[in-house]
Amino acid sequence: MLLEVIAETVEDAREAEQGGAGRIELVRDLERGGLTPPPPLIEAVVQAVSIPVRVMLRDSEPFELADTDEPARLHDTARAALASGASGFVLGFLRNGTPDFESLARTLGALDVAATFHRAFDEILDPLHGMLLLAREPRIDRLLTSGGAGEWQVRLTGLKTLRAAAPSHIGILPGGGIDAAALRDLAGAGFGEAHVGRAARGATGRGYRVCARLVAALVSSTRDAAP
Repeated sequence: MLLEVIAETVEDAREAEQGGAGRIELVRDLERGGLTPPPPLIEAVVQAVSIPVRVMLRDSEPFELADTDEPARLHDTARAALASGASGFVLGFLRNGTPDFESLARTLGALDVAATFHRAFDEILDPLHGMLLLAREPRIDRLLTSGGAGEWQVRLTGLKTLRAAAPSHIGILPGGGIDAAALRDLAGAGFGEAHVGRAARGATGRGYRVCARLVAALVSSTRDAAP
């Protein structure tokens, strides 16, 4: 199973790669749900690791944009990030409980790039219908989702339901409170990827940071439950 790890710093990214992560989601202000990192950080992280780096495109916390200029600013960031070597993006906008394709299109513009629709997906009123709508945008290749509300086994069922209904070019990326036990369940259910944040972090002298040892333990847990 490929493990995507959230990173806020160059050190986070290096620790994630050292621990066996297969991809980085690069953000700033993780306590606010993850916002767009500054261009110098994007460039530094891409240069520091050899695994793919997907960059968050999100300048405000609400998924429904109040600032109509935000997509244009995000597009400029996206172009600069691609020039720096970013492999793709993570983004998601809503309007009245459905995907906001206008903001999505303005943010990506004509860029030929892969993108993850992030956990804004979990606030779509009709997830299955929303997934089919998002499938019309060929650059969206993953949906980052918790699988819905409730206990883990309920969420796991939701993830399986989404996966079964997903078009072939859309991958379901489980995320949201994923720990080692959840990873074993996901691996056993045949999921090929998962997204982790808190489970990869530990207290250090520099704050609450990604730890290679914790990432390695998470990666190892996925090998204990082959489908």
